[in-house]
Amino acid sequence: MNFMSIPALRNNQKQDLIRRNYREIYNHELAHKNAAGSLAGPIVIEKNSEGIPVGGHVSIQMPTLNKDNPKETIEHADTVIKAAMAPSDPSSQDYKVASEARLIKTQAEGLEHKKRLNYYA
Repeated sequence: MNFMSIPALRNNQKQDLIRRNYREIYNHELAHKNAAGSLAGPIVIEKNSEGIPVGGHVSIQMPTLNKDNPKETIEHADTVIKAAMAPSDPSSQDYKVASEARLIKTQAEGLEHKKRLNYYA
């Protein structure tokens, strides 16, 4: 029989943990990136002092209220909302980003509604 030493076993367990965490975090962030398209930055995996992946993020360009073209703002906000909620296990930060984008979308919808009312006035 081939017995591994305790430190070697711990090292194998650590390597398994690193691979498992990396895969889970990467897939979560990849869902954001794929849904955001060109609005997304690179995937960043954060590691603790032992080199174990513990989190990650993808920057997403948040919409700004475009008073001249609220439809553009609405479409941008929809993409951000979709990207924030894309993973099967959204984090509290993901919900926060989606909420901020919904707020901007609501403001843009109000402007769009106002524009339509002025058009028919």
